Amino acid sequence: MATPPPPDAPPAAGSEASEPDDPALRLTRLLTCAAAEPALAGVLLFDLEPHLTDSVAHLFAALLGGAGPLLMLGAQTRDEDLWTRARLRQDGGHVSVSTEPGPLIEADGRDGPPQLVVVPDLTRLSVAGMRAAVQLLGADVAVVEHTGLRHIARPRARWLAVCRSEDAGRLSPHLLDRFALRVSMADLRGSRPHRLLTFLPSLSHAADDIVQASVTDDALTRVRALLGPDAGIRRELALARLARTLASLDGDRAAQERHADAAALLIGLPVVGTPNGTDPDQESPALFGPSGTDDRSDAPHDESRVDRGAEERPAGPGHSLRGPEPEEEVVGPDPAAAHGTPFPEDAVSVLRDFAPLRNLWQRTMGPAATRGAVVGSRRAKDLHDLAYVPTVREAAVHQRVRQTERFTIAPVDLRSHLRAGASERLLVLLLDHTCRDDAWDWADALSPFLQWAYTGRAAAQVIEVGGADATHELKADSFAARNVLDPRVLAALYRPAGRATPLAHGIQEAARVLRGAFQQHGSALAEAWLVVVTDGRGNVPLTVSQSGRFAGHVGAAGVEDALKAAARIGAMDRTRVRSAVVDPARDPYGSLPFKLADALGATVVAGRPTLRANEPGGPDER
Repeated sequence: MATPPPPDAPPAAGSEASEPDDPALRLTRLLTCAAAEPALAGVLLFDLEPHLTDSVAHLFAALLGGAGPLLMLGAQTRDEDLWTRARLRQDGGHVSVSTEPGPLIEADGRDGPPQLVVVPDLTRLSVAGMRAAVQLLGADVAVVEHTGLRHIARPRARWLAVCRSEDAGRLSPHLLDRFALRVSMADLRGSRPHRLLTFLPSLSHAADDIVQASVTDDALTRVRALLGPDAGIRRELALARLARTLASLDGDRAAQERHADAAALLIGLPVVGTPNGTDPDQESPALFGPSGTDDRSDAPHDESRVDRGAEERPAGPGHSLRGPEPEEEVVGPDPAAAHGTPFPEDAVSVLRDFAPLRNLWQRTMGPAATRGAVVGSRRAKDLHDLAYVPTVREAAVHQRVRQTERFTIAPVDLRSHLRAGASERLLVLLLDHTCRDDAWDWADALSPFLQWAYTGRAAAQVIEVGGADATHELKADSFAARNVLDPRVLAALYRPAGRATPLAHGIQEAARVLRGAFQQHGSALAEAWLVVVTDGRGNVPLTVSQSGRFAGHVGAAGVEDALKAAARIGAMDRTRVRSAVVDPARDPYGSLPFKLADALGATVVAGRPTLRANEPGGPDER
């Protein structure tokens, strides 16, 4: 009995399996197109296994002609790391400092391979890195002006970014549209990294001496039909340029409809129907080939007519995978369905950050402005939070002009740290799950406050009482979130109700959070909202919550403890802490939310507008 070879063993000589599996082949074709066409400089891979990122990056670098060291960008990337670079030079007995183009633009306008920029996780890229991608990808010219530097050139850098499909909706659409080539690589999971290099020898010079093809009107019409009427101009340009590049690599003078279909299949777009005027039995164009050579004999048949799913169906133990039979045909979008959509942000419902390409604006001066991660430097306005290395570097540039015997630092050389802004707003939500019933959705009453927190990039603190799955039913649960886009915030709004209502403990926890937020040394917090959604029927006294032991009959002790705890919050500075109580309008004891609002000094918001339409509401009320 023959023993099957291991899955990662190299194919035997002369075997038809000399090509890599389909996902690796598609990836190699895409990277070849990106290497050949500067307008396709941005490649975004969805759902790529993290351990394959390095192998794919080196494959891309090899296709670019052996690019230099990879430029890795992440959450700590600063503007100073990208655009400029200081050089020390010895001139006689003196040492001078000059400013040269940084790693992102140093290869622009020069011979040799372009710079390869790698972003392992696009969602964690810093604001400086995101803005650099938006400014350079697809741009005809880049202008960088800095002290001692003026750089004008066409960007040549290629970008390789990785992102999860479910996270695409969190990114700015301006950033996503800059990546012309976007494809799902979920099918690449389980492939050995070295298999990505098996097809490289025939492609290493594929981008050399390529004559750029033109694009016919029929191809442009086909591009619009493939993308649909709602696609933006950047998507249409990207698909048309990919079709043109495929035609150029194939040696054709003009891109036809079949090239547009091949480009769509390459990135995972469904191809419906057959282009007018093409032979359905005609093979797809060779998607690449060194200039003047014909690789059609080694290329797969038209993917719009081949059941690719037959190749990817798992086989049973001891059985080989069944390949597609000649008579198997599919119609509609099935060929691309296995590859995933290149535009997952159109289907996800995750909210993105407000103004994601801007740093947080800080209005707080003094010690609060010196907190946060350093993202760069700027000219100093005072002597606080000085950046010593940028100051010395700035002074070194001017030493020759000043002609002093000793190294001199002038006031104009002083630089201070530019820091990522800390959140200046806080939303504290206290949710009483026992006051919500199936006939009332409190999300409508909370939406103005959530909108305020979203647009203001406010931090969030959610305190829950009366939940069925509470950690301890006699105590309040609490968690902190970076903003209201945290999935835990949405989950907290629809948690099932339990039996106990430790309202007093929840209000005490809210007071602790507010005091800690404002009293923390150097806090940048300038404004906070406390929103309490409750019917006021607290049935767990504070002592019971603190001890965790039930003490028999409690009477109105839980309500009284809640009012006392609320009075401590009402004594806080009302110019910085604002409060609102959402009234669920439940009887009996319908006056309890109003008593709680009086103790808090809060506004009462009608939770059921149809029942109590005359109650004030809205987060802007004072």
